[in-house]
Amino acid sequence: MRRRDLLALSAAAPLISVGRLYAAPAGQTRTRLLVVFLRGAYDAANVVIPVSSDFYRQSRPTIAIPAPDPANPNSALPLTADWGLHPALKDSILPLWVKGQIAFVPFAGTDDMTRSHFETQDTIELGQPVQGSRNYGSGFMSRLDGVLNGARPIAFTDQLPLTFRGGAQIPNIGLNAVGKPGVDARQAGLIGSMYKDETLGASVKQGFTVRDQVYRTIAAETNAANRGAISPKGFELSARRIGRLMRSDYSLGFVDVGGWDTHVNQGGATGYLAGRLNELGRGLAGLADELGPVWDDTVVVVVSEFGRTFHENGDRGTDHGHGSVYWVLGGGVRGGRIAGEQVTLSPASLNQNRDYPVLTDYRALIGGLIGRTYGLDARRLQTVFPAAQPLDLGLV
Repeated sequence: MRRRDLLALSAAAPLISVGRLYAAPAGQTRTRLLVVFLRGAYDAANVVIPVSSDFYRQSRPTIAIPAPDPANPNSALPLTADWGLHPALKDSILPLWVKGQIAFVPFAGTDDMTRSHFETQDTIELGQPVQGSRNYGSGFMSRLDGVLNGARPIAFTDQLPLTFRGGAQIPNIGLNAVGKPGVDARQAGLIGSMYKDETLGASVKQGFTVRDQVYRTIAAETNAANRGAISPKGFELSARRIGRLMRSDYSLGFVDVGGWDTHVNQGGATGYLAGRLNELGRGLAGLADELGPVWDDTVVVVVSEFGRTFHENGDRGTDHGHGSVYWVLGGGVRGGRIAGEQVTLSPASLNQNRDYPVLTDYRALIGGLIGRTYGLDARRLQTVFPAAQPLDLGLV
């Protein structure tokens, strides 16, 4: 191990998992690629908002973001005549848009129709055709590493993600922290002892028991969808560390961020989703800042397994959907635009009358990006994304 590797990783040393650290080979690529996976399926329609659509506001009576209005701080931030940005991203992502360093690709995703977090997350990480058998020992980022000259890969995850399985051994660094209930067992015992000789004693004990049961149930469901991914707050706190490592030692990275499964009380301009977006946006802005001049040679792709239902549900949230909106950002990205095929939103244009349709396949999108970024020929692109036709949207 080189001394530089040791110093760069010292801040994350307590969190290092099993992996191989190595000197970069000669002829390494200058370009850095980071894939950010929003596990849990974020509600893209309330982030990159179809502001010109009355159908959008009719479909979301309590959670829709108001159309752009300079006098209303809770309204959407105008991007184009048809699209706006969630106000929680005003100070983090909007400046990148103004600089032309971020583009959004709506109606993006996979042809996987299972609406299962696990199935569709696997689909994306593997990068293989949905039809036919799957090879769980071959992720698309591992295959990309295999065709690049001198890539230095790393996963910012507790365990090696599926996308980096197969091929060379990849180092991974865990960034997660385990959340706990607001009142721990010791505190609950002390509170319970205060009421043990009173009629309220049984009710207090039962209350803590129910609280723990509810917490475990909710935590189990959330953690399952997140698959151990770091929280948006954790990502915000760790993004600069990621930036330092990719600036000095690594050029191909993957990080997953959980907390996007918003079935209940999702909120609109404020609330749960807004809070998570604020954290994500600040994390991405901090990453760009930490990369410094290397930001000009960096491409960040933000994906999620699927979108959510276009109509809000009875619990003021959204359910599992289909099409999503992907983000492409970086200092050299030709951004400041909404890219890819689009459609006017109506009941007839929705997928199964409930979701965004998928008009841009994720394998075609990422294939086009890496083809341009790394100068990969058709043969090598087919190795990374077999049976996929790369789509060049001119983003890099």
